[in-house]
Amino acid sequence: MRSLAEAVITAWNSHDFTQVEYLYSPHYEGYDVAQAAPQAGLEGIRSALENYWRAFPDLHFTLEQSVIEGDQMSLFWRARGTHRGPILNIPATGRRIDVQGVALHRLLDNKVVYCLYIWDTAGLLRSLGLLPELAA
Repeated sequence: MRSLAEAVITAWNSHDFTQVEYLYSPHYEGYDVAQAAPQAGLEGIRSALENYWRAFPDLHFTLEQSVIEGDQMSLFWRARGTHRGPILNIPATGRRIDVQGVALHRLLDNKVVYCLYIWDTAGLLRSLGLLPELAA
């Protein structure tokens, strides 16, 4: 199962949806804390990833830890990239980002059928200069 966790991160880093769709069910359902609407099916995950890839053409995920138990897989990740396109109605800033998050997956037949993406959107906004830095 660890290989599936690594395969998901590798697919996200490929910026090639053909690598991603192999890992996700056509019945996929996803929820991202930064998106107003859920992701439905392969088209939902494609749209979400392509939006992030356009906004951060050099976006790279690092798998920091994974926890796998039964049909549940949690990926603790860090994402870094350069803001080169619009995201969340924010025009490109050219700034570097470094954010952390977790993706809580449910699996069926070694494919992702559900995921909840919880990540540091405030950290993203700080990286883009839209929120003040946290006080020490």
